[in-house]
Amino acid sequence: MIKELSGSRPRGHRGAAAAAVCALLAGCTAAPAGRAADPDEVIKAATQRLTDACLTRRGLVPPRSGAARPSGTDDARVSAALFGTGPAELSLTLPTGYVVRAHTDGCLAAAQQRLYGDQPGWFRASVVVNNLRPEADHTHRDLAEVRARHRAEIADWERLRAHALTEATHLLEETPPPKGNPPA
Repeated sequence: MIKELSGSRPRGHRGAAAAAVCALLAGCTAAPAGRAADPDEVIKAATQRLTDACLTRRGLVPPRSGAARPSGTDDARVSAALFGTGPAELSLTLPTGYVVRAHTDGCLAAAQQRLYGDQPGWFRASVVVNNLRPEADHTHRDLAEVRARHRAEIADWERLRAHALTEATHLLEETPPPKGNPPA
């Protein structure tokens, strides 16, 4: 899992509408009057819908924060289905020396492939963009200088995220929810 660090996201990501959460939990698809849905929440809601459908298709109960799990639930099976198994197929070494890895099998990878259209490309771009501040700190450079060095990755991040937002919006408007992760 990639942790986003403060100040490392490209510009234009302010505001927090609950519309996507509403869409996911209550089935509504419109943002409250006068507010646009927060793109992060829309993508998160679509990712959850896709991963839940994938887990359900595999006969597993999707995990919910704070929710009671049915007895006999095999958390290891759910984790393996959600995040993938075996050696990670994607890997990127950061200038800080940290190595970030991810799987291409599993429900989360399938959801990312469906939404972003390029899971390996999204992995690379998001890992770099989410770690701009740590790179600046590690290399003793100004964040603007580090951003300038990573223009291509930031452009990829913006392009792939725009694709994901479009896909997520369409997905959340579908009724009924998809039964799995159809090919991109």
